[in-house]
Amino acid sequence: MITVAEAFKKFRSRLELTNAEQDDASRRHNEIRDFLKTKFDIERDFLTGSYKRWTKTKPLKDVDIFCVLGKREKHRRDQPPADLLKAFEGALVEKYGRDKVSRQRRSVTVEFGVKPNDDEDTGGKVMSFDVVPAFAKNSHYEIPDTATSSGWTETDPEVHFDLAVKAQEAYSGEWKGIVRMTKKWNANQGKPVKPSFLIEVMALELLHPPFGGDYRYEIKAFLASLADRLNETWADPAKLGPPVSDGMDQWARDAAKEKLRAGSDAAAKAIQLERQGKNGEALKVWRYEVFGPMFPLS
Repeated sequence: MITVAEAFKKFRSRLELTNAEQDDASRRHNEIRDFLKTKFDIERDFLTGSYKRWTKTKPLKDVDIFCVLGKREKHRRDQPPADLLKAFEGALVEKYGRDKVSRQRRSVTVEFGVKPNDDEDTGGKVMSFDVVPAFAKNSHYEIPDTATSSGWTETDPEVHFDLAVKAQEAYSGEWKGIVRMTKKWNANQGKPVKPSFLIEVMALELLHPPFGGDYRYEIKAFLASLADRLNETWADPAKLGPPVSDGMDQWARDAAKEKLRAGSDAAAKAIQLERQGKNGEALKVWRYEVFGPMFPLS
């Protein structure tokens, strides 16, 4: 039987993007980019978000693609931001169909009809993309945000990327692994922490280097720390946009804290079972009470 330590190493590996997933993401990115360039003046485009930072969990969905608009689109900045999102939505509906496209707060989502199996495997395929129209502003960007009073949010994904790189280096190359595991816990619990980027932002402060060397205790402690600090305001790391924590009201925070504490308690239970020599039972707790079907039992 696999040991818990071996299971965590295997789990960590399963959460990393495969070559097939990266190839499919690149293909889809190029497909979306090439089509949108026939509809809009796009100065440059790039993959960003948790995919770019290597903190994306699987199955792979909602991959962010930034489309920086050129001079011929500047007039759209003077129009309601919802109109810009609607224009992108209409173009993508033309390409992918009404049932595959939906408008979000800051982006337009394109679904590709890919469904994961019971083990959350998509056969190397990307499930969806989030297309984000953007305008360059000084050294950063401005994107539509229909949940803010102004309708626009300033952001800098390059700053987010650089912070993740530094955290990974300081944490002995394990920071992104812990973040991915915790995001998988979040997904398995119905995403009580929203957005999942909030987990990453909090991890920049709460995961104190160096890496302690044991995923079990790291996850247990991190879930507890998230619960303890979730009521705080967590700013955009780039110091440009609204707080990352603004997507949760007090009711949602209280519900998330309850789930986080339950997750930490489940981790403690699994650790105790392992100490008692009940390796199989410990593995089942990690799988069924914490991480879900991607955590291996063998």
